[in-house]
Amino acid sequence: MNKVIDKKSQFGSYHENDVIFLLKDLSSYELEGTTENREKNIQSGQHYSETLPIEYQPPEHYMQVFRKTLEEYKRMVALCSGIVAEQIFHQKGKNTVLVSLARAGTPIGVLIKRYILSKYQVDLPHYSISIIRDKGIDENAIHHILNNHPEKQIQFIDGWTGKGAISIELTKACKVYKEKYGIVLDDTLAVLADPGQCTSLYGTREDFLIPSACLNSTVSGLVSRTVLNDQLIGPKDFHGAKYYENLIDTDVSNEYIDIVSKEFPAIQKEAFEESERLLKNQNEAAFKGMDEVVRMAKEFDVDSTHFIKPGVGETTRVLLRRVPWKILMKDPDSPYVRHISLLAKERNVEVVHYPNMSYTCCGLIKKVSDSQ
Repeated sequence: MNKVIDKKSQFGSYHENDVIFLLKDLSSYELEGTTENREKNIQSGQHYSETLPIEYQPPEHYMQVFRKTLEEYKRMVALCSGIVAEQIFHQKGKNTVLVSLARAGTPIGVLIKRYILSKYQVDLPHYSISIIRDKGIDENAIHHILNNHPEKQIQFIDGWTGKGAISIELTKACKVYKEKYGIVLDDTLAVLADPGQCTSLYGTREDFLIPSACLNSTVSGLVSRTVLNDQLIGPKDFHGAKYYENLIDTDVSNEYIDIVSKEFPAIQKEAFEESERLLKNQNEAAFKGMDEVVRMAKEFDVDSTHFIKPGVGETTRVLLRRVPWKILMKDPDSPYVRHISLLAKERNVEVVHYPNMSYTCCGLIKKVSDSQ
C-alpha cells in the first residue's frame, strides 16, 4: 500500500513547512550494498535505482572542510538561489508549485521557497519527488500535485547540471506525460549552477562548489537516493526512499538552510538585478558540456559517457558512491576542489591536472573489469 508522506508523518528531518516528500517509505528494507558490488551490478546491467549505496559517513576533518566551504560560499549560494527564485516568481508568480527533484534538488527547493517567502511574503507549496535516468519521473507524484493544485504551474528544481542527463530525462518525461494525459508541463529545469549549459533557468553557469554537494543524506533531510524496483514499488505507489533517522546526530540539513537563508536580505537587490538581466538576455540550453565529455571519452579511452561525470557536484558523487578511476581537475589549487582532493586521497584515486575544460573538475568511473 502506498504511504503518502505528508507534513505529519515526519519523513525526513526538514521543518514541516519547508517541503513535503512524495515518496514511499522504504526505511525498513535493506537496500544498501558495498560500493564495489553495486558498481559491478550496475555495469552488468542492473539499474542504479534498484539499490542504494552505503551512506558515506565523513570523518571530522572532512566536516571541517564542509563547514569552511559553507562559510565561504553561503553568500554565493544565497545569491544564486535568489536569482533563480526571482526568475521563477517573475514568470509564474503566486501561481507556482515548487517541485524539487530528490534528493540534490531538495535543499535548493527549500532555499527558493524561503527566498520567495522572505522577499514577497508568498508561501509557495513545495514538494520533493523522484526522477530517475532512463526510467522517467514519478507520474503518481505529478498526479497528486496536480490534483491538489489544479490551477497552479509546476516549476521543477534541481541543484546543478553536469552533462544534462536529468534535463534531458525531464523533457522526455514531460513529453510522455502530455501524450498519456493531455497535460502540458513546463520542462524547464531551475538550477543554481549550469556549467554544462543544459537549461535556460539558472543562477550562474560557473561550476562553483554548492556546499550541499559535499554530503549525502545529512544535508538533504536524511533522505536516501530514490528507489524504483518492481519488488517494492507497485503501479500506484510513489517512488521510494529511506529515512536515515539513525543519522540524526550528524544531520546538518536545517543548519545549512538557516545559514544560507540569513544571507537573503543582503543579496536581494543584486539577485533581482541579475535575474532581470538574465530574463532579458535568456541563454538557451546548448548542452555544450556534452561536447567536452565526448572528447574526454576519446582521450581517456572510456567506453561510455555514462562513466564520465563532469562538474563539482557530479565528481563528488563519483567519489562518495561509485568506484572512481581518475579525477580531472582544471586547477588543483582551486578552493572549489578541496573536499574532492581529500576524498581522492582517502580513496587512493589519481588526480590529473586537466586545464583544457570548462568544468572545474570531472570524475571518471572505473570499469569493473579493471578492478582488482
